[in-house]
Amino acid sequence: MLISDKNLPICVAGVWREGGGDRYATLYPATGEPVAYLNAASLDDVEEAIQGAHQAFRTSGWAQRKPHERAAVLYRIAQLIRERAEDLAQRQRLDNGKPISETRALVASAAGTFQFFAAACETLEEVITPSRGDYMSMSVYDPMGVVAAITPWNSPIASEAQKMAPALAAGNALVVKPAEVTPLMALDLAAICEEAGVPKGIISVLPGKGSVIGDAITKHPLVKRVSFTGGTTTGRHIAHIAADKMMPVSLELGGKSPTMVFEDADLDHAVNGVLYGIFSSSGESCIAGSRLFVASSIYEQFLDRLTQRAAALRVGDPADERTQMGPLITGRHRESIERYVEMGVSEGGRIRTGGQRPEGGIYDKGYFYRPTIIEGLDNQARISQEEIFGPVLVAMPFDNEENLIEQANDSVYALAAGIWTSDYKRAWRVGRAVQAGTVWINTYKFFSISTPFGGWRDSGLGREKGRLGILQYMEQKGMYWGMNQNPLPWAN
Repeated sequence: MLISDKNLPICVAGVWREGGGDRYATLYPATGEPVAYLNAASLDDVEEAIQGAHQAFRTSGWAQRKPHERAAVLYRIAQLIRERAEDLAQRQRLDNGKPISETRALVASAAGTFQFFAAACETLEEVITPSRGDYMSMSVYDPMGVVAAITPWNSPIASEAQKMAPALAAGNALVVKPAEVTPLMALDLAAICEEAGVPKGIISVLPGKGSVIGDAITKHPLVKRVSFTGGTTTGRHIAHIAADKMMPVSLELGGKSPTMVFEDADLDHAVNGVLYGIFSSSGESCIAGSRLFVASSIYEQFLDRLTQRAAALRVGDPADERTQMGPLITGRHRESIERYVEMGVSEGGRIRTGGQRPEGGIYDKGYFYRPTIIEGLDNQARISQEEIFGPVLVAMPFDNEENLIEQANDSVYALAAGIWTSDYKRAWRVGRAVQAGTVWINTYKFFSISTPFGGWRDSGLGREKGRLGILQYMEQKGMYWGMNQNPLPWAN
């Protein structure tokens, strides 16, 4: 299980060495056993990394390379990820306990992300704008300088690629702060980027506590932008710092996404989609469809089928190809989920299935929890309103479309939503009325790097991905070329 009995090095301004902070172990969530040891970054490491990134941005020539030259490096990164796909997938399985089938998909996604932004980089157009005088005017884009990516533990390699690829494509230097408990993928990606041709110093990876290392990075005056994925409380804190610095940020935060099943839905599709939307990734997903609204006329029929299928999901060893749900990330996180379930019961909820830890064998070592469905609560219950970030679904009936939309939108979060119906007019009508950054119709939890992603309200600010996602890491500049034959008349 242990990758190495020696401390893993971290990357500080292109130098691979031990961090200056405390030594700690990353643990395999399926067994609680150590996977790797490393020293966290220190505040001195933060200063050295950012100063080094600033110097590399100014002197390495990365920012000055032609777009197609930077793109060639990103294409090579994508190629190297694909060549090492199985090794990376297995390491991510150890890093955060996702089933191997999921980690393989995430590695493939990361490769596709670098490929996509390579293409976006070499095809980005700067435009001549309509002239309104004796001049030619242009709109051009420049890299920002040193930017920061603060990434979560639930899908490390995909989340890191979504920030690293456009930041590098734009010509920036980059400081990455991975989640403390899942540093392996960011370190692996940094090594791949250097091998592919990204200059030394352009990338640093600084594992450690977000409240210490992430805070220091965000506050540093040389950091020109922060892209953060994580909890809403931390996101608000980053937004306050950014406001004081007049610094742009991208914040992809929490969710409490509604999934809506109408009486005319294809129930086979809807049952599978609802299960996948909440229980894949063990529910540890910001877009998890954790609030289920079902038309009253089919509520009991649908819940019976859903409950039976949920109880049969294969919870187990992430290394097993058949596993559908792996463990939760830590024992402490599992305890938080258990408190929410207890709270739901105390509020009057009834557990249809789950609500407990599985027992025996590997279950007694790892941080496993059964897929759980709770009913008997309304949309105002705390577990209907607060993000649990685990395999817990709250099911509620609805009587009419107007009331459904009101309940779906009655949340501080607005990240995603799902609609299940065979009526395309209804799908369009409800999809436009629901307040969410992403709406899935007769499917759920599918993504494309070509489609912008983000949330409203407490679910975040800004958008990532999409062809123009590269512009999030660039400054726009207007340029004017004088074409007048005579001197400006003002001084005459």
